[in-house]
Amino acid sequence: MSRVLVAMSGGVDSSVAAKLLVDAGHEVVGATMRLVTNEVVGAEGSNTCCSLKDVEDARTVCERLGIAHHTFDLDDDFTEQVITRWVEAYEAGLTPNPCIWCNRYMKFELLWDLARKLGCDKLATGHYARVLHDPEGGPARLAKARFLEKDQSYVLWPVRQEVLRNLVLPLGELASKDEARAIAQEAGLVTARKHDSQDICFVPDGDWPAYLDRWRGRPEEVGRIVDADGTVVGWHRGMARYTIGQRKGLGVSAGRRLYVVAKDTVTNTVRVGGNDELMSDSFCATEAIWPAGMVPHEPVRGEAVCCYHGFAHACTVIPTAEGAFRVDCDKPVRAVAPGQSVVVYDGDVVLCGGVIAP
Repeated sequence: MSRVLVAMSGGVDSSVAAKLLVDAGHEVVGATMRLVTNEVVGAEGSNTCCSLKDVEDARTVCERLGIAHHTFDLDDDFTEQVITRWVEAYEAGLTPNPCIWCNRYMKFELLWDLARKLGCDKLATGHYARVLHDPEGGPARLAKARFLEKDQSYVLWPVRQEVLRNLVLPLGELASKDEARAIAQEAGLVTARKHDSQDICFVPDGDWPAYLDRWRGRPEEVGRIVDADGTVVGWHRGMARYTIGQRKGLGVSAGRRLYVVAKDTVTNTVRVGGNDELMSDSFCATEAIWPAGMVPHEPVRGEAVCCYHGFAHACTVIPTAEGAFRVDCDKPVRAVAPGQSVVVYDGDVVLCGGVIAP
């Protein structure tokens, strides 16, 4: 059996992951990362993680399971690798997903390093996804969870092959979230009925535009909303508040439905247009990872997902440079937002992922 470090967020999923590994006979060690120091996080009414209460819940679960628990204060690393990138992405007119960076740089890079320092040969999390191992020693593959409604493989595309080979995802085979809660309830774990975290962990009140203003020390500049001809049709309240495909909250009156179709940080303008202007049949991605560790030399077929829980679109993927690829879709895709991730699947298996380029 293995010595496994389990990322313990203080929620029910990571608690059940630890429980299943203990039941399977592994030597399990719990680890909680303190990523933010704002004590408002985790307050009643919020849906975030990383509060002092979450740390205490993780510790209590570990005591119940009879395993060791470590807490790592990593707020400086989190600020550098996640929050700063998130702010810079918004200032560049992108629509970022901070959870992707947290997974990439914190959970599956930094925590994996800490696992090895603690003498662990495996890393586990409470994500709903699966790792498929080749019995003949070939590369491991990242795949969708059995419970597709909860599948989280989309946010795990940055996991490199070195980590993937040593990653354990105990919840990937569960039939439902109710099954996870039933396991926690039967084991007497304090997290059994705990709500899932949903909001950005470092923005507990959900008002991320205000957070951006506080971070910069100034309010975001208002600017023009223009149509395809450059005619001013309204004024925006700060470019970060708008994303590609947005219709509501524009404050623009017209004889047809208008959507955000582009943002220009140089002129601080938001351009609006009709639904037809949102359609793309080809786009590029950077910061690419091929989880199996093998970049194909020829175009490959797959299905592209351009946002979390988004639709899958039949496509051809063409590697264009180191760490980049192009996605050519069979049919136009609506509202492809630069800064979001595109993940390409072959059936249930993740082929590659990257950040959609402007």
